[in-house]
Amino acid sequence: MPLVLPIDEIRSALAHLPDWRLRLGALHTAYAAPSAAAALGFVAAVGEAAEARDHHPDLDWRYRHVFLRSTTHQAGGRVTGRDLDLATAVSALAAAAGLTAVPQLSRTVEIGIDTAHPDALQATWQAALGYRPGRDGELVDPWSRSPTVWFQKTATPADSRLHLDVHVVGDEAPVVLDEVAGTGGRLLDGSHAPSWWVMADGDGNRLCVCTPAGRDEPGG
Repeated sequence: MPLVLPIDEIRSALAHLPDWRLRLGALHTAYAAPSAAAALGFVAAVGEAAEARDHHPDLDWRYRHVFLRSTTHQAGGRVTGRDLDLATAVSALAAAAGLTAVPQLSRTVEIGIDTAHPDALQATWQAALGYRPGRDGELVDPWSRSPTVWFQKTATPADSRLHLDVHVVGDEAPVVLDEVAGTGGRLLDGSHAPSWWVMADGDGNRLCVCTPAGRDEPGG
């Protein structure tokens, strides 16, 4: 089984992989291509690199943009040296093809459920969504296409038990916070910054803007 890397080792390696970010226990990036054809050619090149390594990222092609996420399935969906090797190869392919890294475009959305009894709710949501248990008690889409559902255990759930967690790269958080505030949203709690900020829309519906400082753990 591939060796799961400690968080400090991953972050040290990412200092030499500026295209990539660590978020929710996975490596993420996005690229902008000069044309749809160039993006599709890049997808094919990444596929060849993945096949050569027998290590395949989640990949989403959207016209001139390509989004990638990499973990190691054999290591329980955590980051290993295989992911760093693939990230290095993908970055080189993108540079050769004239693509621009835009990791700030890659965001991850989770549905958070406030509850004092997460185990009592998990089976219901798992049956309804066709999800499977994740590595930290959350429910995940087996195909990595739809938002994760995680259960925030609390003795004092909010009146609205559901909220969205929007995970962004760290340096993008102030931009998102300003944009939300500019639409009439408001900050409810900033005491957990820079891990996350609790915000609300005009009707009081909550969302959290989260960064990798919040839930990445050693080995993730």
